[in-house]
Amino acid sequence: MSEEVINKIKVTIDGVTVEVKPGISIVEAAREIGGPSVPPTMCYYSKLEGSGGRCRTCLVEVSKGSEKDPRPMPKLVPACRTQVMDGMEVKVITSPKVVEAVQGVTELLLINHPLDCPVCDQAGECKLQDLAYEHGLERTRSEFPRRTFQPDDLGPYIKLNMNRCILCARCILVANQLTDQRNQGILFRGDHAEISTYLNKAITNDFSGNVIDVCPVGALTDRTARFKSRVWFTEPVNATCKCEKCSGKAVLWVKGNEIIRVTARKDQYNEVEEFICNDCRFERKDLNDWTIEGPTPINKHSVISVNHYELPLPKNDPHYKLKNNNIKTIE
Repeated sequence: MSEEVINKIKVTIDGVTVEVKPGISIVEAAREIGGPSVPPTMCYYSKLEGSGGRCRTCLVEVSKGSEKDPRPMPKLVPACRTQVMDGMEVKVITSPKVVEAVQGVTELLLINHPLDCPVCDQAGECKLQDLAYEHGLERTRSEFPRRTFQPDDLGPYIKLNMNRCILCARCILVANQLTDQRNQGILFRGDHAEISTYLNKAITNDFSGNVIDVCPVGALTDRTARFKSRVWFTEPVNATCKCEKCSGKAVLWVKGNEIIRVTARKDQYNEVEEFICNDCRFERKDLNDWTIEGPTPINKHSVISVNHYELPLPKNDPHYKLKNNNIKTIE
């Protein structure tokens, strides 16, 4: 028996036992199981060091601490910041306390967040939209007016709508860890906190566009693709290009013969697999610049997967040869 198998520990989540490596978080252990037992995350990002612990949407109940100390944890804990222990038992969807807590956290996140999904470019890809649909109230109980901000241009490519920001700090972590220069940060404290740049300085580094991909809501959007099309009217395809700055692996969101936008490829938890540069994201909007690999796998429960129409492309088009133009769905 290998040493790796010996060192694994057993964790039970919603009655399902899985063997995982010690030291990982409850979220990562739940992702090895998959399904509805995976806690929602709005600030945690496995690719970014120091992420998590801000939004509290991943609260879980630990009914058994470990084999050595079986006492339950007295309060709900954030799954992204709590490490697993051998024999730990966790409740996510099977705990009424967790369901009630997620409802409360969702209400808190929506206190200042406008439900402008009909005009937001993130609609259809937004986890907060899903949480609002599942746990949101019909109207807010807050007696105070919402915070409002004017949209701000963070350079020629990025639009900041601070009204939608939930202060997850993902964009700041990306700038710290992916680039050699960070211009944006969290200003002020408490209820006055906001994401901004010093003296409205533009964000111009070669990988600045990745803050759009990591933003869980519609606070940071692509200025080159704003309001051009709803996401479910476009068809995502995997494509590659020759790029000296990044891997050149991206997803093209195509409508007819037009590339509406370019994003990095993401996994099933909406986390970027490989970050791409600004040239690939913003400048290469011609199909001649890309080599199409095939349809991007989309979860069958996503609103994007309802897009099952055939594109009116020429049969002899050398740049977009797909056996069929339906989106490939995954479980």
